[in-house]
Amino acid sequence: MSTGQSAAGKTGPLAGLKVIEMAGLGPVPWAGLMLSEMGAEVLRIERTATSQPLLSLPDKYNIDRHGRSILRLDLKRREGTDLVLRLAEKADILLEGFRPGVMERLGLGPQALLARNPALIYGRMTGFGQDGPLAGRAGHDITYLAYCGILHAIGHADGRPVPPLNLVADYGGGAMMLVAGVLAALFQRSRTGKGEVIDAAMIDGASMLAVPLHAFVAAGLWSEKRGANLLDSGAPFYDTYETADGGHIAIGCLEPQFFAEFARLLPLDERFVSGQYDEALWPPMRAAIADRVRRKSRDDWDRLFAQTDACVAPVLSLQEAKHHPHNRARSAFVTAGAFERPAPAPRFSRSQPTPASSPADNDLAPSTVLARFGFSRNEIDDLVKSGLLDR
Repeated sequence: MSTGQSAAGKTGPLAGLKVIEMAGLGPVPWAGLMLSEMGAEVLRIERTATSQPLLSLPDKYNIDRHGRSILRLDLKRREGTDLVLRLAEKADILLEGFRPGVMERLGLGPQALLARNPALIYGRMTGFGQDGPLAGRAGHDITYLAYCGILHAIGHADGRPVPPLNLVADYGGGAMMLVAGVLAALFQRSRTGKGEVIDAAMIDGASMLAVPLHAFVAAGLWSEKRGANLLDSGAPFYDTYETADGGHIAIGCLEPQFFAEFARLLPLDERFVSGQYDEALWPPMRAAIADRVRRKSRDDWDRLFAQTDACVAPVLSLQEAKHHPHNRARSAFVTAGAFERPAPAPRFSRSQPTPASSPADNDLAPSTVLARFGFSRNEIDDLVKSGLLDR
C-alpha cells in the first residue's frame, strides 16, 4: 500500500521541472519543498551513512522528505558520484547546502556538472557565502542575524536581543532567496539556454530583508538603540500587551485614523489621540494602554475590535491559528498526510500547488526513481546489485 503522495504526475506552475536536492538541513530542503509544492519533481539524494539531525522526526512529520523521490547513495564511492552526474544531465536544477568546497571534493561542483549539462541551474546555499573570511565557518540562524545587525535590533528597550525563532535567516534570507534566485535563473535560461550558479548565503539574504531599516537609519529616522523606534516596540501603539486572563493582544495602529479608532474603543484619553507621535507622551500612553488592556480577557478584546480598523489582534498560539475563522475561510491550513500544516503559498489563478506529504512507496523504490531519469531496466538492476543504493 502506498505510504503517501507520489512525486510523479504532479501539477502546478513548475510541473515538468526536474530538481535534484542534495540532502541537508534548514533552507535547502525548505526550498526543495516549495519547488515541489509548485509542481516540480524533486529527487532528494541522501547519503547512506549520516548522523542523526538535532531534531529527528518520523517520516510522517519530516517535511524535509515530503513531496520528493528519494535515493540513498554511497557518495564515498566513485560509482555514487558518477550516478549523480548522470542524474544531473537530465535535471533542470540542483540544490546543495554544504560548506564551500565539499561538492567540489566529491567531484560534483558546478564546473563538473555544467560540463555535463550547460543548461543546469546550480543553487548553492551556505551561511556565509562561497568566499570571505567566514565562508568555512559553521553557524545557525542566530549567528547570521548577529553578524548582519538584525539581532541587535530585535527586543524591548530594557531587554537583551531576542532570536526571532529561525525564520529570518534560515527560511526568509535562505530558502526564499534561494528560490528567488532559481526562478530568476529559469527565466534567464528561457532566453539564453544557459544555466547559472547561484551563491545564496543566509547572511546576505537576511541583510537584504533589512534594507528598509538601513534606509531609515540613513535618513535619521531610526535609532540603533533597541526598542526605541516605531516598529520595534518603541512606540506604545505598536507592541503587545497582557490581558486579564494572561493572554496577549497585538496593537499596530500606526496611522492616526486607526489609532483614533483604537483610542475610542479602549478607551484612551483624547490628549493621546492628538499627541500620538509626541514621544514625550509615550511613557504615560503606554502605561494607560497597559492598564486598560489588563481589564479584559484576550478574547473579549478580540470581539470588541474584530470589525474595526484599529489593527488589534489576539496573539494566537500555533494551534489556535488553525481554527481562526479567517484562516479557515481561506483554507490557510491543510491536512497533508499525518498532520495539519500551513497550505502552500503563494496561490495561483490557473494552477493548484499540492501540499506535500511523506513519500509514496514508489518514490522510495530505486527502480521507479531511476526510470524517471531515463535509466534502463538493466542499468537499474546492475546498480541495485552493486550495493550502491540503499532503501
